[in-house]
Amino acid sequence: MSAPQSDGTRWDAPSRRGRILEILDTEDFVSVKDLSEEFGLTEMSVRRDLTAMVNEGLITRVRGGASKPPATAGSPQYSQAASRNAHAKRLIAARAVELIDPGSSLFFYSGTTVARVAASLPKDLHSTLTIATNSLPVIEEVSTWQDPHLVAVGGTYLPSYMTFVGPQAVQAVEGMNTSVAVIGCDGLSADGGLTTPHQLVAEIGATIARQAARTIVVADSSKIGKRGFTQIAPISAVNVLVTDAGADEKELDRLREAGIDIVIA
Repeated sequence: MSAPQSDGTRWDAPSRRGRILEILDTEDFVSVKDLSEEFGLTEMSVRRDLTAMVNEGLITRVRGGASKPPATAGSPQYSQAASRNAHAKRLIAARAVELIDPGSSLFFYSGTTVARVAASLPKDLHSTLTIATNSLPVIEEVSTWQDPHLVAVGGTYLPSYMTFVGPQAVQAVEGMNTSVAVIGCDGLSADGGLTTPHQLVAEIGATIARQAARTIVVADSSKIGKRGFTQIAPISAVNVLVTDAGADEKELDRLREAGIDIVIA
């Protein structure tokens, strides 16, 4: 851990929590004492931050500090994707859960950012939500909740995406109507819409978007303006985009002109 700040910098709560996640990206443990010194706060204040982050599923509390939450076992490809732009994905997930109302029915698509949103849902929402998903990481996350209302969609398993696809999965999704779909992508542009490299992944994503009353796309800035191989859905299918501050402003303006609400994490 780096030396405590000595320049009088003021840390607000989002900055503190982002810094804690940055530390845990490279270290297995961070102590309350070290965080108290770095932020210039009492240890009690630091503990309140840690408690809030535990409730969001971002960290695990251990004696004297905090550690990373248990990692979900997965394919090397999925693990690599999860580690790319990890801090931005955490910020995006934290903003995305603010858009989810108690009592919602939600479909969670595949992808590491989508899985992070599911893991960030506060505990007081858990018992009010109906969750449907074809994503194995989301299934594993929601199954740890107390008395979850979870609909797991099966089909042909794609290890690199840790998701279920194919005719069986599509047929199952066609029988569902949700108030919200949370969808990720490999590319999002005003011209190309939502895109992904894999046709079977695109097929079920298109079905999810059709069956949801509202579609929230979660995508870090590296995806904005990018046009991939296969379209998941046209830009008209997207209601809200949650991304990070690094996104290209010209492309964001084009998306706004297309009627999309933009939320910057």
